Order: sequence, then structure tokens, then C-alpha cells
Amino acid sequence: MQLVDLIEMTVIGLGYELVEFETSPRARLLRVFIDRPESAPGSGICVEDCVAVSNQLSRVLVVENIDYDRLEVSSPGLDRLLVKPADYRRFAGQDVQIKLRVPLGSQRNFSGVLEGLREDGGDALVCLRVNEAAHEFALGNVDRARLVPKF
Repeated sequence: MQLVDLIEMTVIGLGYELVEFETSPRARLLRVFIDRPESAPGSGICVEDCVAVSNQLSRVLVVENIDYDRLEVSSPGLDRLLVKPADYRRFAGQDVQIKLRVPLGSQRNFSGVLEGLREDGGDALVCLRVNEAAHEFALGNVDRARLVPKF
């Protein structure tokens, strides 16, 4: 079983969502970002949530004989990444920044209001409104998408 699959299974088993998983070179540092599933009551992740996931992951990693130096469990933050197709639906109406892999015209970076995800013949298209202009990008062309918090 892949390390990411093991971590995701553990996180989901505790009632959370795995947003992102990062490792340092040689997997000495394991960094796990968790959130509450869309259907879960309450909002946000607190320190107690991170502690619960960290304790459980530590036990699982010992049982599975995974060698690492440090484990970090955190919330994804206000400027969380949009990783899965469900994220684009969940955060529709929010301000986002999107960086494309292949430029659209001569532009690679876009900021605007996420209008969701649309299916078009089996392809997922990210819908974004920039000022009054509507843009659609193939989900596979999105290199990085991140929420922009409002203060």
C-alpha cells in the first residue's frame, strides 16, 4: 500500500478529509493537511483535531514500519489548495487564484470568482468569472488553484 493511501485511509477513518500530503526528500518529514468533509457540521480544524490525527497516524506508521523523522498535521489554512474535483464544487462562489500548466492565450495566472465545475463530454471544466468575463479551463490544465481569503 502506498504511503499516501495509508494516510488517507487513516484520516478518513477518523472522520476528516485529506486535503494534501507532502514529503521532504527521502520522506523524512511527513506533512499532512486535513479538513472537515463538506457534509460535517461545524467549520474549520482546531488544534485538538490535529492532535487526534497526529496521534493516530503515529501509531499507524509505527505498525506499518514507516521510517520518518517528523510528522506535521495541520489545517489547510484560509488560502487552501483546491485539489480534487469536489473542491471546485464545494468552494463555488469563493475568490480563487488559478495557475495553468499551459497558458490560455498569453496568460497563465487568473484571479476571480470560482463558479464551479462543469462536465463537458467526460471532461471537467473549471468555470471562473474574472470581472465580467467568464473563463473555462480544463481541470487537467490547472497546475495550482488556491482560495483567496477575504478579510
